Amino acid sequence: MSVQLKQIPLVNGVVVKRPSKNCKSPYVADVIIDGNELMCHSPALGCCGLSDTNSCVLLSKIEKKNTKQVCEYKIELSHLSEGEHKIIIGINPKLAEEIAESALINNCVANLTNVISYKREITIMNSRFDFAGIDRNDKPFVMEIKNVPLADYVDVHKKDRKKYDCKDIPFNEKISYFPDGYRKKTTDVVSPRALKHIEELEKIAQSDVRAILCFVIQRNDVKHFQTSNVDLIYKEAVYKAWKNGVEINTIQVEWNQSGICNFIRNDLPISLKDGEFI
Repeated sequence: MSVQLKQIPLVNGVVVKRPSKNCKSPYVADVIIDGNELMCHSPALGCCGLSDTNSCVLLSKIEKKNTKQVCEYKIELSHLSEGEHKIIIGINPKLAEEIAESALINNCVANLTNVISYKREITIMNSRFDFAGIDRNDKPFVMEIKNVPLADYVDVHKKDRKKYDCKDIPFNEKISYFPDGYRKKTTDVVSPRALKHIEELEKIAQSDVRAILCFVIQRNDVKHFQTSNVDLIYKEAVYKAWKNGVEINTIQVEWNQSGICNFIRNDLPISLKDGEFI
């Protein structure tokens, strides 16, 4: 099914430094755009190298609201080059929510088509979830969205990556995974917020409400999705929640240089534990 889910006007840039030398917020980077070095919003922080120094990125213009606003542009996508292969990856987490809404409207979310109604950003228990609504069978649902910009041939800690020889694995057969990112200790969870969301979705699933966790994979070079081995606490929490009724979905999309996002599939194989697929 060929469906365009989003289009945004973009400009090319190269990240010089993050945080910016003039603003120490980790969400601000110095980026060269058309020969000018500007401070730009980096909503995905460094995104494990996709929006850090020397990264080639695509940015959207930010509407100026006041004189204190320091950023003129926002990093949305990142170029990835690997040998002769080049792809564009959506890295701004907000894009995943916007893509999911368009997918919901266009009936591209598996097992959640022709919904009667929905609302955005609804607070339930101690969390704010991305969507809540009524499905086509008059049953209420809650859906949380997670952005998945990362993928590799193996899903291991960065320090162990060099131990693996992946040269014989085809470029488009990577593993997409969530989560990954900075933490003080490897025993810490990567995202306490993501952990809270899945734990509360598990509780919601015990009532007469559909609880859905949907991972939006914004790249086209992967063969399946899995909860990451770098955060075994979150991995086990998602597996437990699935066993207790939480639905796990994926939406895979691809971006092009023109800022167009097209739907690829909603049935990417999903592994939650030890190579088992659901």
